[in-house]
Amino acid sequence: QVRLVESGGGLVQAGGSLRLSCASSGGTFSTYVMGWFRQAPGKEREFVAAITWTGGRTYYRDSAKGRFTISRDNAKNTVYLQMNSLKPEDTAVYYCAARQYLGDYDRPNGYNYWGQGTQVTVSS
Repeated sequence: QVRLVESGGGLVQAGGSLRLSCASSGGTFSTYVMGWFRQAPGKEREFVAAITWTGGRTYYRDSAKGRFTISRDNAKNTVYLQMNSLKPEDTAVYYCAARQYLGDYDRPNGYNYWGQGTQVTVSS
């Protein structure tokens, strides 16, 4: 059973930066595609970024391109999301998730494991 634990969220002013981390345990981390999703109050969970097994390919939602960077360290069983130039509309609970196949990487349904989430609040 894979366990995912996010950290690094917090309150930041618009234009600031945060780095989220997601530590994995209980599985072979390098066999999972990792994704970041977010969910704002009253809204559906939405895709933010994904990274393939060895980090060779990355994918982003349009609003994250050029501002967010997903990366992974398989030796540390950890995936990261560096978020720069944050905007108030980035405010949400951020979740990391794991799946074995790439498939529809931007859809929550295909992910088998989820973390508990970390709150990101961007003030204007």
